[in-house]
Amino acid sequence: MFALWRAFVRRKPIEKNESTRLKKCLGTTELTALGIGSTLGIGIYVIIGTVAYRQAGPSVVISFIIAAISSIFAGLCYAEFGALVPKAGSAYVYSYICVGEFMAFIIGWNLILEYIIGAASVARGYSNYLDGILDNKIKNFFKDTLHLKLPHTNWFSDYPDLFAFSLTLLLSGVLSFGVKESTQFNLIFTAVNFFVVFYCVIVGLFKIDFHNWNISKNEIPTDIDGGKGGFFPFGIKGTISGAATCFYSFVGFDAIATTGEEVLDPQRSLPISIILSLTAVTIAYCAVSAIQTLMWPYWDQNNDAPLPYVFKQVGYPFAQKVITVGALAGLSTSLIGAMFPMPRIIYAMANDRLLFRFLSRINERFKTPLIATMLSGFLAALMATFFNIGELAEMMSIGTLLAYTLVAISILILRYQNQPNTDFDNDQSTAQIMMTNDNDENIYQGSFIKRLFNWKNSDQPDQFSSHLSMILIAISFVLVFIWNFTFIIFEDKIWSLTLPYYGIIPLIGIFLLFIFVVFCLARQPKTRNESTSFRVPLIPYIPLFSVFANTYLMVHLNQMTWFRFIGWMFIGFLIYFSYGIVKSVGYLTQEEINRLSLKSDDDCDGEQIHNDNDIIVN
Repeated sequence: MFALWRAFVRRKPIEKNESTRLKKCLGTTELTALGIGSTLGIGIYVIIGTVAYRQAGPSVVISFIIAAISSIFAGLCYAEFGALVPKAGSAYVYSYICVGEFMAFIIGWNLILEYIIGAASVARGYSNYLDGILDNKIKNFFKDTLHLKLPHTNWFSDYPDLFAFSLTLLLSGVLSFGVKESTQFNLIFTAVNFFVVFYCVIVGLFKIDFHNWNISKNEIPTDIDGGKGGFFPFGIKGTISGAATCFYSFVGFDAIATTGEEVLDPQRSLPISIILSLTAVTIAYCAVSAIQTLMWPYWDQNNDAPLPYVFKQVGYPFAQKVITVGALAGLSTSLIGAMFPMPRIIYAMANDRLLFRFLSRINERFKTPLIATMLSGFLAALMATFFNIGELAEMMSIGTLLAYTLVAISILILRYQNQPNTDFDNDQSTAQIMMTNDNDENIYQGSFIKRLFNWKNSDQPDQFSSHLSMILIAISFVLVFIWNFTFIIFEDKIWSLTLPYYGIIPLIGIFLLFIFVVFCLARQPKTRNESTSFRVPLIPYIPLFSVFANTYLMVHLNQMTWFRFIGWMFIGFLIYFSYGIVKSVGYLTQEEINRLSLKSDDDCDGEQIHNDNDIIVN
């Protein structure tokens, strides 16, 4: 049992000058375009109108600002790790380094599902949008000729969408030919999409009416549930609920983090591109949501394509055509953004032997993970063809939110640990260790209470402070989860200000205990590693806020989403416990991994590698 636990928590080292078999060719411009293209799609053309009509009204602008703040905090955590660990695999690699192998596998396995469903959803959405322009000719043709009568019709589509299947396979082929070519394709379409957004804002300014932000309840038709009117027609609860929906419009920037091994200057380009892309997307969302709700009443935006509908209503039919071009360009970049990370997650896990080794093979000509790209693209194409993606879309969010949460926790672990798990600067690390050893006698003096509040203002972590910080981080996470779970139980009563005392007392108690734990954590000494090009400010507050926002959204997911998640994880655990746990390279250095990669599959599968801590069969 102890050996199993050690396998679960074994971690990868961070090493300097790690080699890669992928082609380094990406700069800041390509990465920023990838981040913008991955996020600036369906949110602009659909979600703004949907949230305005159903949840927030004109305060959808505030909803996007709240969602943006939460996303930017998560992005800052990704930016630090991207600069520190320029590796393919994103959150999977980050959690492998800081949390351990078992949690890394869970994150990686769910990221695969997230990106596959995400690609399938966008491909199906692309097909539906194009079909709408053609008066549903595609849908009607396939329904007449290839109508499906399958069980569980809420899971499966009425007809096989062969257009979505072909589109997904086509882009898989484009991604297989080379990362530079696919990112140039993405850059062009992102520029078109951004031009259309700019066009909508400028043209829309000529038709704004501030009365639309202050509509009275009497002006709303009686057959429409438009709330009480005004800027907050559905109250603060509606605005917060809308923020939870808007949050998913920002999902996709983490695609940047999966390109670490293909970036020319990852320590500089990764953090800059993450921050730039999130900033640009936030400005675009807020600008369009403000213009859209000022141009036309929020209660009349219940449409499959609300943005072109609004421009048609105000007398700009030509804008519909321009917006259609932008929508197709935006959906194209969103599809690339969803498909681009898939093979890199699979490649990273297979390279660590947590998935089957053949998936880590790199094509010598194109320098891309060809097998992983085509396999993941084929799976996404199948899902886009046969499944009703709307029923499965929420499963995307579990992988994303788990990844965001683990990255934020990993940042906290990295900052408060005694000895950084890094070899970026051996001289500095040695000096820090010597300093710690010299001061151990003084640091360990004092009672537990004094150490809890860091009475002597020590600025260098030691073994005691590191363990204490890990306990405080764990307690803070548990308290955040309990608070959010309790909040969900009493949510309606809280927003209506009718919460009874037996609900108020637990929430106040959890909140006060959380404040105390965070205060104690903030007082603990932090690791000073100046070798990284970017560091998250305001530790531990920003990562903890990110954890709070992510867990709040996770507890809102419905039961069927969690049941499907359990089923997907059951398949993953079969692979891990039958293959990954015994084949994992675990503690091996990159030099040893590269040496093993030169061996044939047969030789490597039979080789046993001994290690000071474990025996890992590779």
